[in-house]
Amino acid sequence: MDDAQQPGPPPRVDVDHDDPEGFTVVVGGVPSSYVHLGDPTRLEFEYVRWTGRVLDLLAEPGEPLHTLHVGGAGCTLPRYVAATRPRSRQVVLEPDAAVIDLVRERFGYSRRSGFRLRQADGLEGLAAFEAGAFDVVVRDAFAGDTTPAHLTTSGFVQAVARVLTPHGTYVANVADRAGMELVRREVATVQPLLRHVLLIGETQHLRGRRYGNVLLVASRHRLPVAGLERVLASDPVATRVVDPARTRALAAGASAIT
Repeated sequence: MDDAQQPGPPPRVDVDHDDPEGFTVVVGGVPSSYVHLGDPTRLEFEYVRWTGRVLDLLAEPGEPLHTLHVGGAGCTLPRYVAATRPRSRQVVLEPDAAVIDLVRERFGYSRRSGFRLRQADGLEGLAAFEAGAFDVVVRDAFAGDTTPAHLTTSGFVQAVARVLTPHGTYVANVADRAGMELVRREVATVQPLLRHVLLIGETQHLRGRRYGNVLLVASRHRLPVAGLERVLASDPVATRVVDPARTRALAAGASAIT
């Protein structure tokens, strides 16, 4: 979530009535995270599961991945990284103090959780870190059902590229409508700095037919396309990986977001 959002209902945690250890964090009236206290590797939301599969392939199993999360909510992915790569240094930038207070109170998050929660806007928060500080930057920040505009611009991507290691990876959750205009523009914005870009999404959405979430994955170096196709073939929803060549073609003619 981002502090540019308009005032709305306070964040809350809803219990999963089918599983007393499962909780949905609702921010701005929108379900934002699913947290399972007994199993931090359980990833319910599709795009979160896809992100987990990307992270699985970026280093050998168990090796640390120093990760910066722009957008926190229930901290599902930080918990996943802490469980699967326990020596990883992680920072979560979450601008909404009410969200931070809520998840600390309900889930007991602390420095022992494997990540640090920092109250900060994503763009401003990036400026606090040294160049090359992180292996991965994950952007999953929303005001309602829309990513705040300043977290989609070329300036934001420049800030992300600065804090990534030379082999680092940027992962962004893009919610877009039929036609995928925003996805195309985000690809055009990212490519000048992180030239290898692929997309992951549900087949029907990638065909431009309806609203949905698309994962944008970008790096200065080649991405594990074949590995992602293999692990996502068994995903519960029909999921497609758009390789970098086809992603470039998809974004042809789109204007960067400045």
